[in-house]
Amino acid sequence: MAKRKYKKRTPLKRSSFLFILSWVAVALIAVILLVGMGYYYGYEEGRTLQQQKTRHEIQSLQERIKILQANAKKHQSEWVLQQKLRTVLKENGSIYKPKTAAHEYADGKKHVVEPPKAPKRDVVHSSARPKLAIIIDDVSFSRDVRAIKALKIPITMSFLPPSERHPNSAKLARKEPFYMVHLPLEAMHFNSEERYTLRVSDTQKEIASRIENIKKLFPRVAYMNNHTGSKFTADEGAVNRLIFTLRKNNIRFIDSRTTAETKIPKVMQSYGSPYIARDVFLDHESNVSYIKKQIALAVKKAKQHGSAIAIGHPRRETLQALRESKELLDQVQLVRIDTLI
Repeated sequence: MAKRKYKKRTPLKRSSFLFILSWVAVALIAVILLVGMGYYYGYEEGRTLQQQKTRHEIQSLQERIKILQANAKKHQSEWVLQQKLRTVLKENGSIYKPKTAAHEYADGKKHVVEPPKAPKRDVVHSSARPKLAIIIDDVSFSRDVRAIKALKIPITMSFLPPSERHPNSAKLARKEPFYMVHLPLEAMHFNSEERYTLRVSDTQKEIASRIENIKKLFPRVAYMNNHTGSKFTADEGAVNRLIFTLRKNNIRFIDSRTTAETKIPKVMQSYGSPYIARDVFLDHESNVSYIKKQIALAVKKAKQHGSAIAIGHPRRETLQALRESKELLDQVQLVRIDTLI
């Protein structure tokens, strides 16, 4: 039987097979590496994005916590102020019965008359923030001062000259960095006359003497406005004598406008001086809702004319309305009267 002949495998064919096998192995390794790297970088990118998202959520949470803390602090502060104001108003409640605003322009009858209208003023178009000065008249007692200060807003206090009913008004004023004097002038009809009221019949010398005495009591007085005065301010001669004396003493006068017949604009024009008057009486009526409407009117007038002057009194309803109108008053710049004029 013939022997089968086998062909011997050549080294070239074996090496070709090994070469192909090695490349297949390299390709597999490359694929594995690419998959691994893709997974790694994808994981890292996802982890980075997750970390960024977490940091953002933490920052947002921190900001919310800060806002909540600020609001809590604000509400706590407002609550403290409210409690302080209530305490001051309740103090000596049996004797805390200030006169209504109507006593400034009363007609002597039982019915309440409307306050005289404000002077006509030009509409001002300006990008500047409108200014509002609030004057509180009839400040006479320490409880008045404490109640006004508890509001924590710029308010100009106008103090009545001392009398038997309120002997310490000048002492209280001298403790303040700034104050006005609420000068009593003769009215057509008095509900409650102040002792040292200036009258139409007073001579130049008598008026000068009275103002000199007031300056001794209130050494830093630079502004006055009239308490009552519907008769006095309607008399040109009396007004001229008063303004002449005030000018000599470097005191500026603000017309409370207790009568529509006021002669103060005419006299001020004769001296070449600007006429300054209140725009709004806040508390003609003794209820909070009415006073809030008057506060809104004062803000509106400040926006229309660039500035405005509102006058009120240290009464429970007035102070409460002011306290509850903080957001409305933020629409204007509240200022003292000396920065407005």
